[in-house]
Amino acid sequence: MTDRTVITQHVKRLTVAACLIISFTIAPAACNNDGLQTITTTTATPAVQTATHYTYRIVNSYPHDRTAFTQGLVYFNGFLYESTGLNGQSSIRKVELATGMVMQSKTLPQQYFGEGLTMWQDTLIQLTWQSGIGFVYDRETFDLESDFNYVTEGWGLANDGSRIIMSDGTANLYFLDPVTLQRTSQIEVKDGTTPVVRLNELEFIDGKIYANVWQTDRIAIIDPASGRVESWIDLTGLLTPAQAAGIYVDVLNGIAYDAAQKRLFVTGKLWPLIFEIQLVAG
Repeated sequence: MTDRTVITQHVKRLTVAACLIISFTIAPAACNNDGLQTITTTTATPAVQTATHYTYRIVNSYPHDRTAFTQGLVYFNGFLYESTGLNGQSSIRKVELATGMVMQSKTLPQQYFGEGLTMWQDTLIQLTWQSGIGFVYDRETFDLESDFNYVTEGWGLANDGSRIIMSDGTANLYFLDPVTLQRTSQIEVKDGTTPVVRLNELEFIDGKIYANVWQTDRIAIIDPASGRVESWIDLTGLLTPAQAAGIYVDVLNGIAYDAAQKRLFVTGKLWPLIFEIQLVAG
C-alpha cells in the first residue's frame, strides 16, 4: 500500500466520522458511501393568524320598515338605498335615515327575489336570488338601464371603487368588472384554515370586506387580497326581545357605511330598527 493510499483512506475515515457527528447534531442529514454529507432542509409551516374579536356599542337607532326583508343596504348623501326580498315583495327603495320614511320605491316583477345591492357611480346594481339575473338602475329615477347574468346564486354585493364584489352563499367571493359585470377573479374566505360559508350581505369599509354570515349574529371582516378573516364582530343581543315583542323578525342582515362621518349602520330582515354602532375591541 502506498503512502498516498494510506493518506486517502485516512482522510475518508475522518470525513465519515465528521459526517456521523454532523448527522447527530444537525437533522435531518445523511452520508453517502463516499462519506459525503447530504443535508435535507425543511420549510417551517407559517403560523395561522388568529382573528381578533369585536363587540359593539350602540350610538343611535333609527326607524326601519318592519315589512322590509332587507337583502342589501347602501348609505349615500343622508339616505339609505335598500334592496328587499321575497317573491312579490322585492324592491329597491330610497329611505330617509332619520325617519325611516320610504321616499322612492320600485317593485320587482313577481318572479324575482331581490338580493344584494351596491351603488356604482350613478347607478344601483341589484342581484336576484336564484334567477341568475341582476339589474342595473339609474340611481336618481330607478329606471332600469340594463341587466346581466351569472351562474351562481345571488346573495350580497359591494364594491371597492374599482371592482364589484359578489357573494353567493358559499365561502367564495367573486370580483366583477364594473362595466361588463362579468367575473374576473375570486377568493375563498377562511377563518384560519376553515372556510366561512353562507357569506351574505356585503360592504366595503376602509380597505376591508364586511360580510354578514347568514343565520348568525356575526359579521366577518375580510382581507380582499387573501380571503383571510381578520376580525369578527359579534352583534349578539343587538335587537332586544322588548324591541321585537309582538312582531316577527328574521336574521341580522344589512351593513351600510357613511364614509364621510365614519358611521356604521346595521339592521336585519323585518327589523323595526336600524342601528348605528361603534366597534369595541373584545
